[in-house]
Amino acid sequence: MKRISLVIIISVFIGFAGQALNAQNLKFGHINTGELIQTLPEFDTASAQLDRFRRDLVNALELMQVELNNKSDVYNRESRNYSDVVRQTKEQELMDMNRRIQEFQQTAQVQLTDKQSELFQPIVAKVDQAVKDVGKENGFIYIFMLGEGSTVQYFDETKSIDVMPLTKTKLGVK
Repeated sequence: MKRISLVIIISVFIGFAGQALNAQNLKFGHINTGELIQTLPEFDTASAQLDRFRRDLVNALELMQVELNNKSDVYNRESRNYSDVVRQTKEQELMDMNRRIQEFQQTAQVQLTDKQSELFQPIVAKVDQAVKDVGKENGFIYIFMLGEGSTVQYFDETKSIDVMPLTKTKLGVK
């Protein structure tokens, strides 16, 4: 009976000692993925494509606005000379153009948001996967995301490893 008690006590002691050793080997890391994404060549390409798309939309909107302004100026100058039917037709035409411009603005905003997602989602997914791979390959328990939108209030930089260099290497970025 004494032997069984001794074996149980030794087993419990070894179990607690093993847990204490494991607790000291926990690895925590941190990374600013927004900063990392901006270093990727794909980011510059996607940003340039988004800027071109945005400029095309703005140019189209400006052309529509110029056309509306020109027609409005003509209407304001000549409306005294119009018959009631022509005046009402011209006013309706101006209101329709104004409505189309507003609809275009709304549609353009949605398209711009969709284009941004289309261009940047693969980049974000690539970075997320690289961070997960680095975490797994290097035995991290947690990797905290830092930067804008982060909920990390505090971390001890002496006990948390910056995984930016490891992730850059994983992505082939210098």
